[in-house]
Amino acid sequence: MSDWKPVHRWPAEAIWEAVVPQLPGFGIEILAEIDSSNTELMRRARAGRQEPILLVAERQTAGRGRQGRTWSGELGDALTFSIGLPYQPSDWSGLSLAVGLSLAESLGAEVQLKWPNDLWCQQRKLGGILVEAASQGDQSYVVVGVGLNIRQPIERDLRTPAAAIDEFWPGVDAPAVLERIIQPLIATLLKFENHGFAELQARFRARDAIKGLEVTSSDGQQGKCQGVDAQGVLQIQTPQGLVKINSAEVSVRPV
Repeated sequence: MSDWKPVHRWPAEAIWEAVVPQLPGFGIEILAEIDSSNTELMRRARAGRQEPILLVAERQTAGRGRQGRTWSGELGDALTFSIGLPYQPSDWSGLSLAVGLSLAESLGAEVQLKWPNDLWCQQRKLGGILVEAASQGDQSYVVVGVGLNIRQPIERDLRTPAAAIDEFWPGVDAPAVLERIIQPLIATLLKFENHGFAELQARFRARDAIKGLEVTSSDGQQGKCQGVDAQGVLQIQTPQGLVKINSAEVSVRPV
């Protein structure tokens, strides 16, 4: 672990005051550097530490995305954090979509959602979400990791062209983004736990970046995207009929 200190002034007290009334026992940690905020909270959860917490990392040396992809960036270019909390939803389906919807609505009209866990702006990737869970007996604990581009990443060899929040929010920094998005995000997580994805479906549809487009999936399906159903399952109309995709291991792209 590096011995340097966080370079931002983070609004930890303001966030704590906004969140703790709806999430008793909530805590915040701001770290200058860590391998991965998701990995750290999963380590803690498996060791029996399952308190509600927001862990913010200014720099991640081994940040992870879906399907084992890495998340990298220069200091200050991205906001990376994870939320961990005890979690007992009756149905986990659509959780990453609910997270993305909350983030998009907090950030602004420019932000769209690409199933299952990407935030897009003008058909470019603005950020991603990684949801993981740990269980002990009949108790479960969820870790929701978020990475958002504050500025354009220096790395250009990307699978999808990158977008950045400062394109539509001039002068923004990571603490300002965190303060705007975190309380609504936790409220969404708590609402999802009790009610699931169904009542968020229409709002997701309004932000869906690929609905109505010809798409192809990594498992060989191709057709017109019909959006998601009440469980957050992606629907593609192919020449052979309607195909439903509910695996986070399958990626989908516009043709």
